[in-house]
Amino acid sequence: MASPPPNPAVPGNPSGVRGRGPSDPPHRPKQLPELIRKKRDGGRLSEADIRDFVHAVVDGSAQGAQIGAMLMAIRLQGMNLEETALLTQALARSGQKLEWPEAWRQHLVDKHSTGGVGDKVSLVLAPALAACGCKVPMISGRGLGHTGGTLDKLESVPGFSVTQSPEQMKLLLEQVGCCIVGQSEKLVPADGILYAARDVTATVDSLPLITASILSKKAVEGLSALVVDVKFGEAALFPEQEQARELARTLVGVGAGLGLRVAAALTAMDKPLGRSVGHSLEVEEALLCLDGAGPPDLRDLVTRLGGALLWLSGQVEAQSHGAARVAAALDDGSARGRFQRMLAAQGVDPGLARALCSGSPAQRRQLLPGTQGQEELRAPADGTPWLRVHLDGAALSRTQRRALQGALVLSDRAPFPAPSPLAELILPAGARP
Repeated sequence: MASPPPNPAVPGNPSGVRGRGPSDPPHRPKQLPELIRKKRDGGRLSEADIRDFVHAVVDGSAQGAQIGAMLMAIRLQGMNLEETALLTQALARSGQKLEWPEAWRQHLVDKHSTGGVGDKVSLVLAPALAACGCKVPMISGRGLGHTGGTLDKLESVPGFSVTQSPEQMKLLLEQVGCCIVGQSEKLVPADGILYAARDVTATVDSLPLITASILSKKAVEGLSALVVDVKFGEAALFPEQEQARELARTLVGVGAGLGLRVAAALTAMDKPLGRSVGHSLEVEEALLCLDGAGPPDLRDLVTRLGGALLWLSGQVEAQSHGAARVAAALDDGSARGRFQRMLAAQGVDPGLARALCSGSPAQRRQLLPGTQGQEELRAPADGTPWLRVHLDGAALSRTQRRALQGALVLSDRAPFPAPSPLAELILPAGARP
């Protein structure tokens, strides 16, 4: 088997910042207005500055207005790679680091997406990778802007709980091989607070904030490999591919400094992924993919991202071999079986989990109440049904719906093109496909 890409070198102090020696004076925390002013005026935040800010966020001493002001200052003035790495570390250290058996080390993998309309890849990929022998401790997020969140989609399944303790996560990986959970008071709590604040302060598209949010969640997972799906296009957070490429390179570079083997996939999203948009509808479509069917663009992206992860973690010789293994798990039902077990293990009634995973599309629709209210958007050229969208207010707010409608690109082109949305794969240093 070909050698997997080497782990990036991790110096004793990944941030490159000199630690405080015994002769140094004790650290005096700066007041938050002072920190905000420093970044507002284009200054560089030190390790102590960033640590003080994150501590204030977690202990509740930072007011909401102060958090928003700092986020906006970072959005407008940016952060260099060192600051971004320090922010990532501070967020990760705000909670507990997950500990796993040594025998799992090579098999611990994960995927994260910057978010796009109709992106339900995680719902399919996590159980598919588990069926391939991986351990997938996926700490995911909620919707940002007009993009739906993986946690919101899973919570549309009655009973599903995204709140799991580290001990419960370990048990889920032992029994199922994967879990999809959210942040908590124990897991990266600072990022949970900043994540929610970004959504209401127009700072969603800040590269350093995106990088720190993604990698802080992954740094606590103890992964062998991580693939980040960076979306670009009219239905994504970044309209231009060059913007996405800049974020991808930042993720790979900061990840290497933190000891993470990170690859970033640039994927086109000039239209929603698949044929359905909305939480319950996307669960239904994910189940179609787990049946070995479903829209070709969704299946292609699942298999290619999964293939990259299996290769990066050294479990297959080539990405194409990994993609074939993931495809086989979709076709033979083993990935769907893992999804059923994950649903039941995370709070869904076992009978409902079994019915969802064994039923027909029509039967599934009866079991997911959110799929009842929907409308079809049609391609202008021939009236072909092009996209199904939730009407359910709990699934998509009025603001989200307006933003979604603005993101859709309805044109005369074919409604379901087959080409892969994956445009480019940026690999860590030393990795060769």
